[in-house]
Amino acid sequence: MRYRSLLLAVALLTAVVVGSAPAAAQAYIPISGEGSTWSANALDQWRKNVQQYGMKVTFTGTGSTQGRNQFKTRQVDFAVSEIPYGRTDNNVYDEPPKFGYAYMPIVAGGTALMYNLKIGRNRVTNLRLSGDTVAKIFTGVITKWDDPAIKADNPGLALPARKVIPVVRSDGSGTSAQFTEWMSVQHSGIWNDFCRKAGKSTPCGFTSNYPLVSPVIGQNGSLGVANYVRQEQSEGAITYVEYSYARNARFPVAKLLNAAGYYIEPTSRAVAVALLQAKIKPDLTQDLRGVYNDDDARTYPLSSYSYMILPTEAVGKFTPEKGRTLSDFAYYFLCEGQHQAERLGFSPLPVNLVDAGMDQVAKIPGSTRQQKDLSKCNNPTFSKDGSNTLAKTAPQPPACDKKGPTQCTSGTGGARDRTPISRPGADPGSDDPADDPAGDDPADPDDPANPDDPADTPGGDKPPPTSTATASPTPTASTSTRKPANRSAAPARARPQSRSPSTSATATRPCSSSPA
Repeated sequence: MRYRSLLLAVALLTAVVVGSAPAAAQAYIPISGEGSTWSANALDQWRKNVQQYGMKVTFTGTGSTQGRNQFKTRQVDFAVSEIPYGRTDNNVYDEPPKFGYAYMPIVAGGTALMYNLKIGRNRVTNLRLSGDTVAKIFTGVITKWDDPAIKADNPGLALPARKVIPVVRSDGSGTSAQFTEWMSVQHSGIWNDFCRKAGKSTPCGFTSNYPLVSPVIGQNGSLGVANYVRQEQSEGAITYVEYSYARNARFPVAKLLNAAGYYIEPTSRAVAVALLQAKIKPDLTQDLRGVYNDDDARTYPLSSYSYMILPTEAVGKFTPEKGRTLSDFAYYFLCEGQHQAERLGFSPLPVNLVDAGMDQVAKIPGSTRQQKDLSKCNNPTFSKDGSNTLAKTAPQPPACDKKGPTQCTSGTGGARDRTPISRPGADPGSDDPADDPAGDDPADPDDPANPDDPADTPGGDKPPPTSTATASPTPTASTSTRKPANRSAAPARARPQSRSPSTSATATRPCSSSPA
């Protein structure tokens, strides 16, 4: 009898232990968020990845303005935005929430200039633009593609006399806010003239709601502007949108002239270099004025971060149970999710922002408060000395990307075909594909021509390890050892020594071993 009782007790205990795994998975309460379409391609991939752990995260890309408004009125559990609360946009003050909240960087990237242009039957894939030219295009000063200013940027191209169609966001957009902030700082005269034409007071500064004044055309969301530009009937169109959208659409982006005199594409490495000059404020939001005028030859001037806005107190529909889901989702993308950023068309966060971000996650009501060990994060920016490896290994641009009589022919963004020199007497220079930091190598898994990488599929990346943190730099600046800019006529070029290849790992839960 005693033996049978013992067997029964063992059987019951076994049932409890075996059944605990699915029960733990079901313990995740669904959460919802709203906001930025700029970073939505990264966020959507991460949401798919964590489904295997029982997390259901819903995110609707409605634009940063709508996301902040929905979070402030407690309609969603988190928001994603490129700009913070507390700023005045067109004389309207964006009042912060009346409950506790915090900002957390989620990913870096470049606001790209995606375009649709042909010379004869050949698609142009190597367009170059200076900042002054860009500002004039998006304010209606330049109206034809053969304008002398565009021709001066592109000595190798016989540009057509086709109408320029500037396509902007029609919704409240963090991308518009970042783009117009750059214009208001760098090209204030051009931008203020356009604002006056639109009936806005000047100086008008940044705005999330781009003035829809002829000749600009408004479209809703990042996908909306990208889809408009990519249509066959939209030849001549150009828009500002996060780099991933151009890559996904297999369309080119313009190389933007930086302060060192080089035309640069918004690759993950160019973004990493640029953001070494971003000033990170105590609340982790960004001041990008140092980025705009960075004199490193490798930098892309329109680089920035995107933020998640987190609740730091349980109010309304947000409960500690939801906090458990939100915290484990955040721990996943701050650590393991950054490994996918480059392949998704973004740039991973540096170590100081990952570390500071995890401190923000610990403030969420119900947070699992994981022990941090950043050495377990498979982040290509991390190094033993705390510098940004991605920035440190970024190659110098080829000589043909320097402002002058030569022009590189290699493609950009998601369009890797070369553009033949079409202007008589032009010098194509030399831009060996092996030296292209964006990667033209068909065998390169990071190249947009090779999208079928396991890291780009739901659950394809290695499962997230339990997070941790060693001592790391303070979040006042993106820490890195800068590589001296080479501004000679023919700068040295070298492939990065490391591409941070994927490594396999045993599956682990994205949170602590015991349910919170």
